[in-house]
Amino acid sequence: MRKAKNFTLALLMAFSLAACSSDGAKASATTTTPTTPANSTANVEPVEVTTVEAGKLHMSTNAQFPPYEMIADDGSFEGIDIEIAEKIAESLGLELVVDNMEFDAALLAAQNGQSDIVMAGVTITDERKEVMDFTTTYASGVQKIIVRNDSTITSVDNLDKAEKIGTQRGTTGYLYCVSDYGEDRVTSFNNGALAIQALMNNQVDAVVIDNMPAREFIKANPGLKILETAYADEDYAIGLQKGNEALLKAINGVLAQLKADGTLQSIIDKYITSEIEQ
Repeated sequence: MRKAKNFTLALLMAFSLAACSSDGAKASATTTTPTTPANSTANVEPVEVTTVEAGKLHMSTNAQFPPYEMIADDGSFEGIDIEIAEKIAESLGLELVVDNMEFDAALLAAQNGQSDIVMAGVTITDERKEVMDFTTTYASGVQKIIVRNDSTITSVDNLDKAEKIGTQRGTTGYLYCVSDYGEDRVTSFNNGALAIQALMNNQVDAVVIDNMPAREFIKANPGLKILETAYADEDYAIGLQKGNEALLKAINGVLAQLKADGTLQSIIDKYITSEIEQ
């Protein structure tokens, strides 16, 4: 179920103005563009791509978004986005560097050229397209609603019963809820775990967050449930600073190959089972 969304001009201006300056120095690294899909006969020539640090691909993310990005027990990063980024870096002859930060900061880092890419379950929106470029989509997501088991909120149609709705700061879930219910009824948190904790403590009446993290949070927090009706359907893509056409083209080439040879789906299947979503 897709809901029509109207974002406020104030939110767009705040997002744009926060990222007007950039002092991240860039260095050039010459790499070979990825091999085209097996059913293509195109000849691929080496191209020069510009990255924040020569020989490396910096990925800004918020590693509290399972199963797309998370911190493993040994302190390393893992998840769908991490493995896809590793494949991209490998194909471009670069070393992946994961820069973990808050979600809105991760977006701004790529927008300002302080990181090469942002991957954190990022949804393409018209507002974001104004300030950064996006690759082709590589996965789909669904915004879901989490409530306590005894909640009178039973579907997206009566989410307006919630006096306070919790979201993660800077996400489309936050923007959607502010647009639909007003900023005074939405409380944003640095990450999804804090929003869930607020729900457990009765500080908010519902949490809007992507489906896969929602399922992980439900497993870890008895007494909560995910409503069956979706709040919004989305597609995920990789964000880059505007104007870095060579890097954008190269990454799209890798994504095309990963889709064609089944690698992309195998990474997703590793983390997301085929069980019916609840």
